[in-house]
Amino acid sequence: MRGRGAGVRNGSSVTIYQVARAAGVSPSTVSNLLNGRPGRMLPATRQRVEEAIEQLGYRPNRTARQLRTGRTQAIGLVVPSVANPFWGTFARHLEGAALAEDYHVLLCNSEREPERERRYLEQLWDDGIRGVVLCSSLPSLDHVKPLLEAGLTVVAFDRTAQPGDPEALVNISVDNVVGAHLVTQHLLDLGHRRLAYVSGSLRAVNRQERYRGYLSAITDAGLDLADANAELSTSDTSYGDRDAAELGRARTVELLGSANPPTALVAMNDMCALGVCAGVRDTGRQVAEDVSVVGFDDILLAELCAPALTTVRQPLERMAAEAFQHLRAGIEGGAPLPGRSLLIRPELVVRASTAPPR
Repeated sequence: MRGRGAGVRNGSSVTIYQVARAAGVSPSTVSNLLNGRPGRMLPATRQRVEEAIEQLGYRPNRTARQLRTGRTQAIGLVVPSVANPFWGTFARHLEGAALAEDYHVLLCNSEREPERERRYLEQLWDDGIRGVVLCSSLPSLDHVKPLLEAGLTVVAFDRTAQPGDPEALVNISVDNVVGAHLVTQHLLDLGHRRLAYVSGSLRAVNRQERYRGYLSAITDAGLDLADANAELSTSDTSYGDRDAAELGRARTVELLGSANPPTALVAMNDMCALGVCAGVRDTGRQVAEDVSVVGFDDILLAELCAPALTTVRQPLERMAAEAFQHLRAGIEGGAPLPGRSLLIRPELVVRASTAPPR
């Protein structure tokens, strides 16, 4: 009993052989359970092993596991910037899915810079990490192709498949074209005919698709595209992830100061839309009463701002779970999940920031 008590106090000193003796099984049986390979293990055997692990306070030695397998029980997550709460929420859901399977997550901010992404992925690979969720949405992933060829499992999030993609790449995204079409159609149904689109650079795949969805709703309604303005970033390398709200505010003030100002504004994402709302107020107007505003993503702030923001919801918890399962399948060498790309339909969420034009 003395030895078992010591194990409870310091689980790292308990060995897999002690667990096996306590459970009356072989060390390989314990190893199979710990590594997610129960095989044809009888339920009673599994229960004995799990009880022994709990009673002894056994904790697997991650360093030893990495030396044995050449990989660590972790995945990488590379996002543009957690300054946008959208990415913080996605990171939380991905971490939850990973922790449920005894993985942990290492977070990196890339600002959508290809060289920075490459360096991060190389460092993660050198540290034994064999799976990464990459959220840059860049059209070309040539800068990370060598790592995929070396065996790194990569899930490209918020990005659809592009010509020239590596064969092993998995893409997971909402249908950005459909989402932008839905929210623009909502404005058209309210009676708006002078619309403008507020965005940073359109080099990212998701932004190209959202702009395309906006334009398709305009043309499907039989309207003149001359009324569908597109306010873009003046810098081809500025993506506005950290400064999306500031960009939205500045562009809105310019638009509403024109001779024929729009009655509705479509923002590239919710952070940009919050800036748009501030810009509307800066000009002495009221959101919804004078100018309708819509966003994309449905971050927490979208519901909390006043008036609450009409937007497009992405099912982040489901998407994070899908991303992790694809990574785990690639990392652990199990049967791959069917399909290399997953396109999910988004949901229009109508709130108080939109109303018919005066």
